[in-house]
Amino acid sequence: EYFSDRLETHSWSAVKLDLYGLKFFYAHVLRKPWVNVDLVKPPKGQRLPDIVTVEEAQRLIQATQTLSYKVFFFTLYSLGLRLGEGLRLTVADIDAERRRVHIRDAKGNKDRLVPLPETTLELLRRFWRLHRNPVLLFPNRHGGLKAAASASTPLDRGGVQVTLRKVVETCGIKKRSHPTVFATATPHT
Repeated sequence: EYFSDRLETHSWSAVKLDLYGLKFFYAHVLRKPWVNVDLVKPPKGQRLPDIVTVEEAQRLIQATQTLSYKVFFFTLYSLGLRLGEGLRLTVADIDAERRRVHIRDAKGNKDRLVPLPETTLELLRRFWRLHRNPVLLFPNRHGGLKAAASASTPLDRGGVQVTLRKVVETCGIKKRSHPTVFATATPHT
């Protein structure tokens, strides 16, 4: 309980010092063997995702052969959405008049509104005219274009991921480490 409380109010480094102090006290003062108990687990590190450049995004989208995936990837990139957020988009989420998209159940189960660029709106309109599903913006592709109008499920998450991996490989885009922005930037005077 002590360590759990400390984790809420102190950094991981401070909690580790307390744990090592307790270990030292047991081993060297009390002369008792220290039993390795997982009293405290380190917090999971958060990694930054690889973010493609504008040029890489253009290459990815242009290299995508299937129209539904091409439009989907463009929409994700232009709106800054996560995969699941894009898959859950419905026709009702698009507010063309106010030029915004309602993202439902985003990270942390929160809703948010994102700006809708004109280019994305026009692309989505053209794409919708092809499938005409009254609910889903990206209906599944089972049964082809005619079946898309009555589909009740969105594009398959696994299919989207496999397609993206293949396109990334085709484009030759590699994961890269995240250099410090300041190390490569030219200072402005």
